[in-house]
Amino acid sequence: MSRIIDRRVCAEMDGGFVVFLIGMRVNRLWKIWKWMPVARAMTRMLIELGKHPELGLLRVESQFSFPNITATQYWTSFEALETYAKARDHAHLPAWQAFNKAVASNGDVGIWHETYVVESGKYENIYNNMPPYGLGAIGRVVDAVGARQEARQRVKGKVAA
Repeated sequence: MSRIIDRRVCAEMDGGFVVFLIGMRVNRLWKIWKWMPVARAMTRMLIELGKHPELGLLRVESQFSFPNITATQYWTSFEALETYAKARDHAHLPAWQAFNKAVASNGDVGIWHETYVVESGKYENIYNNMPPYGLGAIGRVVDAVGARQEARQRVKGKVAA
């Protein structure tokens, strides 16, 4: 288990990054043969990405709240994410094709994703009494004091008033 940082800290990153939220929802529990392959495919992709950091995945945090499964992923860039998604020699494209053949839009299992391209300094975060988590697990962890005390101060980009 990771060491708990017992003070207010925030994480900073050099340059931009991508936050990619991806998930599935089991809509028909009894159709395990439809949703289990989707869950297994995600596991295969995450194992592959973990073994090949050069593909651009920086970190993943998974959340299970049945019937939903969500993975919050941090990527080096949108280009790295898109290249992985379209690569014929990696796990994603065959899994996507298999999903469309087996499930498509029949309602048995839902899938979704959201992609956020984050510019340098245009984000903020805070952690207190937490082990390294999210950006805090991949970025530089610094004390949230002085110019980092408040959320508005931590967002270095222009913030609408």
